[in-house]
Amino acid sequence: MKESSTQKIKIGQISLTSKQITQTDLTLYAAVTGDFNPVHFDPVYSAQTRFKGPIAHGMIAAGVVSGLIGMKLPGPGTVYLQQTLNFLVPVKVGDVITASVEVVDLLEKNRVRLKTTCINQEGVMVLEGEALVIASREPNL
Repeated sequence: MKESSTQKIKIGQISLTSKQITQTDLTLYAAVTGDFNPVHFDPVYSAQTRFKGPIAHGMIAAGVVSGLIGMKLPGPGTVYLQQTLNFLVPVKVGDVITASVEVVDLLEKNRVRLKTTCINQEGVMVLEGEALVIASREPNL
């Protein structure tokens, strides 16, 4: 009998990945979503906001978390059911964010609850949340 991926996954297990946020990331994200909000692209407009300059779309950091879940923990074949997100500090072009997922619970039907976070290069938490996913029944690649 094949061992399911949730049998390999352990509570407390953690996976990390880092990514530098680039202007190209913002441009590609906007092209896919249609979100060309001037707070992300217009230096004059965004200078008048509380951020004092352009900020990255929050969902880019959330997307790094999604990539980590889909590719590392639980890994390929994982499907999202839920994700909560609290955006704590803005991310700017040039920031290096480190996404982390930690297994907090193993549930029925291959469901896994994960603590999700992103910190910037200064160690400041920029995003926190929780994901509920279905891990693949196939062994991770």
